[in-house]
Amino acid sequence: MTENKAHQILDKNGEVSADRPWIFRTYAGHTNVWATNQLYRENLTKGQTGLSIALDLPTQCGYSSDHALARPEIGKVGVPINSLDDFQVLFDNIPLEEMNTSMTINGSAMWLLSLYVALAEERGVDVSQLKGTTQNDVIKEYLARGTYIYPPEDSMRLIVDMYEYCLHNIPSWNASNICSYHLQEAGATPVQELAFALITAITILDAIKERDCFSEEEFERCVGRISFFVNAGMRFVEEVCKMRAFCEMWDEIAQQRYGVKNPKYRRFRYGVQVNSLGLTAEQPENNAWRIIIETLGVTLSRKARCRALQLPAWNEALSLPRPWDQQWSLRIQQILAYETDLLEYPDLLDGSHVVESKVKDLKEQAYVEIDKILSMGGGLKAVESGYMKSALVGSQSERMRRLTNGEQIVVGKNKWIEGIASPLVSDADGGIFMVDAKAAERTLEALAETKRTRDPKRVEAALEKLAADARSGENLMPASIECAKARVTTGEWSDKLREVFGEYRPPTGVDGQSMNIENESLQQVRGKIETFIKEHGYRPRIVVGKPGLDGHSNGAEMIAVAARHAGFDVIYFGIRLSTTEIVQSALEEDADIIGISLLSGSHNEIVDQLFTELEEQGVKDAIPVVLGGIIPEPDYPGLIDRGVKRIFTPRDFDPMLVMDQIMDVIIENKSKVAH
Repeated sequence: MTENKAHQILDKNGEVSADRPWIFRTYAGHTNVWATNQLYRENLTKGQTGLSIALDLPTQCGYSSDHALARPEIGKVGVPINSLDDFQVLFDNIPLEEMNTSMTINGSAMWLLSLYVALAEERGVDVSQLKGTTQNDVIKEYLARGTYIYPPEDSMRLIVDMYEYCLHNIPSWNASNICSYHLQEAGATPVQELAFALITAITILDAIKERDCFSEEEFERCVGRISFFVNAGMRFVEEVCKMRAFCEMWDEIAQQRYGVKNPKYRRFRYGVQVNSLGLTAEQPENNAWRIIIETLGVTLSRKARCRALQLPAWNEALSLPRPWDQQWSLRIQQILAYETDLLEYPDLLDGSHVVESKVKDLKEQAYVEIDKILSMGGGLKAVESGYMKSALVGSQSERMRRLTNGEQIVVGKNKWIEGIASPLVSDADGGIFMVDAKAAERTLEALAETKRTRDPKRVEAALEKLAADARSGENLMPASIECAKARVTTGEWSDKLREVFGEYRPPTGVDGQSMNIENESLQQVRGKIETFIKEHGYRPRIVVGKPGLDGHSNGAEMIAVAARHAGFDVIYFGIRLSTTEIVQSALEEDADIIGISLLSGSHNEIVDQLFTELEEQGVKDAIPVVLGGIIPEPDYPGLIDRGVKRIFTPRDFDPMLVMDQIMDVIIENKSKVAH
């Protein structure tokens, strides 16, 4: 077994002393920069020791807040950032030089880092003192989360540019953070999580080697700046073994593939958010205990202990958490670190035959998968071919089958369903956080003020330099930093690179997949479909749509796979479609129903857009609409009044029962139209 002493601290006698606590983070950002700055300063006074910035979907996808696609999403799942002026407010009274700042940003990661550097320089802070991470893992965006912008090769070029710049200018900054978290959320098995995350790291390092921009010593330091962001689920014994396997495999890959001699640079450095996929809307108070158990998976083994941790809130399956909910999650971390004796001992699992055997098995399977992808030509080729995406959709389908059949028990969801209603959701606010719709106006006003007061000639010159460097192959960080200082906006920076690189739409991964569910619900819906075919001469047609900028496509993909398994004809073109495109698809395919998937809190605005489009096309009554996602119950009446026929949430975990209800809507509508 490879020895990993990443967290072994020795006292003066050479004995292992107590481990230091990990960095306490809360993934946070909402509404606008003023509200989020207040939240950050409050969290820091509560004992949080690092910032983890949640950015809204327009910022992540490279749009300014005044773009038509952006408006429904402003401030919904994170803070909107349009220009350096926003960063001035966001970090007001927060000392950058003292912070360890993590930004969950990918396609536009270079832009957010440039804003951070520009802010530091305008404040007179030595940028070499900055510490933190830009997630910047675009491969997993193609596979699981959907905030990609540019084609794979161009996206990889931006990542390499950032490594080159950061090593020479911000040596304590992690230019990218290989993120297996969203792979597990998309259904990845532990083997897939290991293999796909490590192949991403290999793809980045191979691209850096190909550029030949570092000396041998610099390249070793570059390997040392590779960090990871992982997920920990409920099977905490398996998760502990997965993390030990990660540590051993990364040490082996760094040493054997890249010849890294210094063991310090071969350490598997990782942060965590424990699993949100397994949190339930049913009996949501149980989620607090799930979060604690999942946390053990990344803290129990000292050799494989995380160095930064953020926990979801108990109510994230319902909607956005409130500040109190985030405080509760922070307290869970603090109690584990400071009230227990977990940090006082050497690794508790050393010598365990069970653990060693499981780690060995995970490693062997993961190496087989890595070799398979390398034989295809590497990570980017496996993205372009759809191989990795298809594998994840298949794993998620299998997970849904186990839940539906009761093979995977989730308390309160598919077993021990009856219980006393939770008092935690009986508050006037329903136990959830609601973004003030009017708060977006302040963001838009600030954006307009930035555009009005900046120097247009400097903006134009900065953007032209950015485009010229993109075409010539120059490192794009200096031009991006100048864009930031010129008050170029997020959308302008991204659009200029879109002109050079173009955009990209990866395979959906749903083709050829099946749920493999055989239950009473399936037989019932298939009976209705057979009757429909006899009466109308064709299979019922469903358009599955992902409008807006929300890239979490797991739900839409599972509905598409389930509908096909049930017997529907399915039209699904992936994420980030406009409501106009969705309605046009429904008209061209003569669809019987539109199913919309939304998880970002923008459902009210986007449903309004959809029905406006249906009405303009004269088919509002002809094509019914159903909605699925994270939809707060207080919003149900308004959505139904608008015309939504059914609303599905994570509570509706049996996809065939969902299909049965969708079929009822189609039959009802056909009967209504006929009369």
